[in-house]
Order: sequence, then structure tokens, then C-alpha cells
Amino acid sequence: MSSPRRFLPSLTALRALEALHRSGSVTEAAADLDLSQSAVSRQLQALENQLGKTLFLRDGRRMTLTPEAADYARDIRAALQAITQASVKLTVNPAGGSLDLAILPTFGMRWLVPRLPDFARAHPEVTINLSTRLKPFSFVSEPFDAAIHFGTADWPGTHALRLKAEQVVAVCAPDLLAGRRIARAADLLSLPLLHIETRPDAWSAWFAAHGVVPGPVTGMVYDQFSTITQAALHGLGVALLPDYLTEQDLATGRLQRAWGGPTPSPGAYYLVWPVEKARDPALAKFRDWLAGQTEDEDPLPR
Repeated sequence: MSSPRRFLPSLTALRALEALHRSGSVTEAAADLDLSQSAVSRQLQALENQLGKTLFLRDGRRMTLTPEAADYARDIRAALQAITQASVKLTVNPAGGSLDLAILPTFGMRWLVPRLPDFARAHPEVTINLSTRLKPFSFVSEPFDAAIHFGTADWPGTHALRLKAEQVVAVCAPDLLAGRRIARAADLLSLPLLHIETRPDAWSAWFAAHGVVPGPVTGMVYDQFSTITQAALHGLGVALLPDYLTEQDLATGRLQRAWGGPTPSPGAYYLVWPVEKARDPALAKFRDWLAGQTEDEDPLPR
């Protein structure tokens, strides 16, 4: 059954609403849409009239969205993104399909990308588009078919394929240990400890693996491995890094092990995808191929 026309506003009006919500002003929304301010204002007024509900608070020439309209704009943004993504898929690769994949920056570049030429040779008809995301998100509001995720296989509304476990090493700049005797894991508690935002319990798990119950572990927090590695290199503290990221710096002496060797991390890397995407042909080909790349004993590309 088709919806009443009242509930199917024009794309131009919806884009004007989304742009106003994102930019905060009619002037910036007009510039973003390459329209005049009066044209944007007319579209917004027409949308308000069509829906029969107050969407905007007016203060002179300034317009702001009501709280209800702001929620509506967020929903509209997700719908516009979905329409755009569907159009890109149809236009760029209509025959073989495409896969929009969210990846973790470091793991994606170091583990997945070096393997992708093999997939391209096996399935040249499928296009893979990569974007980075650091944390789980809603597949309803983000235009992705699947994601590479670290943690557990409990992402709501998804299926998962386990890719690889991880081992971490406690490393720091040599100068940080000058004049210090680190004889056991607990001795690291006397040093500044660096944390990665996506794994807030990493140090607690590491200490527990070595028989230490440290209580709350505090320290500077970084959002990516690239930045926490630089912090460690500049002597800001001890970092827990995946072993495959430390080899070169350990070999050159820029970093050294603060104590101990590679220690298994809780969790693993997973490919996750929404339940409703399970039969997508491009995703199925990628998932089947990736299942052959998941052996834990296979070293990561260097």
C-alpha cells in the first residue's frame, strides 16, 4: 500500500532540512546545497506546511530546528545516505555488485589490504569500498554492508566470522627504563601507562594474565595505534601494542620490551554483517574468501 503524499516530501526539501540540521544556519545550508537562501527557506517552509507540524523556531531571520525536527533530520540523513549508497552501487558496478566495508585503520591496512589482491583476482566482478571506523555503530544509520571489528561476537543484529586472535607486547622507549629495574609485571605500575580508547581494559587484562590485580589502571588515552605508538616512541609511557606492530621498532632499538613477551588479548578480530545482508551476493563471496584467510598461525603481513 502506498503512503499518503503528505509523508513523502520532496528530496530537495529533505536535503534542505538535513543541511540546516548539520550546518546550523540557512546561510551555510544554502552554500552547501548550492542554492540561494530564499530557495532553501521556501523548501523548509513547504516541508513544514506539508507535514502540518512545527519544525522550526524562528528568531528574526534565524531558524533552528525543534527537538522533534532534529530527530527527524537524523533519520532523514540516514535515509539520504542509503539512497546515495544504493545509487553509487548501481552506477559504479551494476553487474558484480559492491561491498561497503568498515575497517579498523591499523588492522585493515596491515592485515586485510595486503590480502585484497588475491580476492580481486578471484572475484574481479566485485568492488570493495573501504572506510575506517574505530567503534561499533548501527548498520541502520551507517551505509555499510559489513565491518571488521575487534572484541567479541556480540554486535547486536549481526552474524560474525572470527578472523584472528591478537597478542600484545608491553613496550616503551629505552630512556623510560634508564636507571630502573623492572623485575616483574607489577613493577610496570610505577611507570606511566598508555591506553587505547577502543580497549579500555587492556592493561587490566594484561596484568591479570601475569598474576597481578592492580585495581584501577589510569593513564593517557589515545584513539588509534598510530598515535599511541608515537607516544611510546617519545617516552610518554609504556604501551600495549599488537606484536606485529612492534617488530620493526624493537629491531631498530627505538622501542624495547618493558617486561615479558607476547600476551594473548581478550577478544579477537571479526568480520560482522547485518542479519538481513546475509544473502547479499558480494558479501557472500567476500565472506567465503575471507574464511580461508583466518588461520591464527598465519603470520600477519609485515
